[in-house]
Amino acid sequence: MTSTIQEPKSNTLLETEKVYRKLQINYTRCKQQDHTQLLDEAAASFRYEDCQDEYWNPEEFSLLYGTPLWEQSSASQRIILNQLYWVAYYSQIISAEIATIYFNQTSAAGLYAQEDFRLVCDILDLESGQERAHINAFKTISTQVEAALFGKRVFSYPMRGPFTETMIFADTNALKAWWKKLQLQCFGLLSAGNTFLACQYFTVRGVRTLNGKLVQHKLSNYYQKHPNQEKAPIPAKISYYHFMDESFHFNSSTILSHDVINCLKSPTAFESFVANLGIRGCQKDHYHFSAAINGIFWYDPALYPAIYEVMRSRVFGMSDREAKEMIQKCFTQESEGLNRSYETHKEAIESYKIYLEKINYTWKTNKEMSIMSANSIPKYLATQKKAIGNW
Repeated sequence: MTSTIQEPKSNTLLETEKVYRKLQINYTRCKQQDHTQLLDEAAASFRYEDCQDEYWNPEEFSLLYGTPLWEQSSASQRIILNQLYWVAYYSQIISAEIATIYFNQTSAAGLYAQEDFRLVCDILDLESGQERAHINAFKTISTQVEAALFGKRVFSYPMRGPFTETMIFADTNALKAWWKKLQLQCFGLLSAGNTFLACQYFTVRGVRTLNGKLVQHKLSNYYQKHPNQEKAPIPAKISYYHFMDESFHFNSSTILSHDVINCLKSPTAFESFVANLGIRGCQKDHYHFSAAINGIFWYDPALYPAIYEVMRSRVFGMSDREAKEMIQKCFTQESEGLNRSYETHKEAIESYKIYLEKINYTWKTNKEMSIMSANSIPKYLATQKKAIGNW
């Protein structure tokens, strides 16, 4: 005869078999299709000289695509702009994944006290290991490319901690950066001791990952449709491997933020307030869109110095005056590149709204993405014209 202990009533996933089964299936498939070894092998074998003369992404995913610089670039310069998009894009992903590793662990800590939540914690452990492999691969390639082209970092950076501004080209200053750091530290402490906030983090993670999926699916297609995958450029392979891992990570975020959270008690007013601040912060981070890089919501005035370095490098060989005139043309005039980025921004807004539809504690301004929706091409151009004048 099996004895049982009568525990006080607590939140348990096993009481919600359908949700637990969703988690099990996602975890099993994520383990079975883990791309960590393939990523590590690809990064270890990367040599820039082996693929420096070919595209790594679809052509439209090139730095400053559809701008005056792109229009006047030679075929070889366009290849480099295509490769620099890869470097810039995945440098941003490194920053996001460093933060993800940290908040995966604080969120797992917030779930320790719950019965039957081991499976969730195991999923987060697996994902964090995969994120470290992603970071290593992105950093290995970015460092080689920038060393070969510029002899210094332009879009990449030394390793950083999880409390740095996530957007690497943001509308920020020393005071804003300090306040953002304090907010991230406070949320880490709160989520490590609060089950609702630990789960709610995955609402924010899901929204941020959803933005990545919009672009990364297209980047991964370059490898999937390559006529000779064996000889495809290694960065294109890594884009595909990364997308496959992130697809499962997105599934985890969705299950945790849409299903698991409903296995918990309803949030208090304070918990709802903190949760909504996190979503609002995501809106603010994603308010901008960039003429230089479609799919990353950078603040372009902060990007001017990096673009200046590219134009002054041996790749383009511009004088100081030529580089500054080209920056003015690229960022203060409407272009195909700017319109493509704005369309991606609008697509992200609509997908975020759909993601948040089923989450009943969100503020109306978050459900409607009011902050992000307030931006426009006329506002973008006005911002650039003012910033160029002060640069």
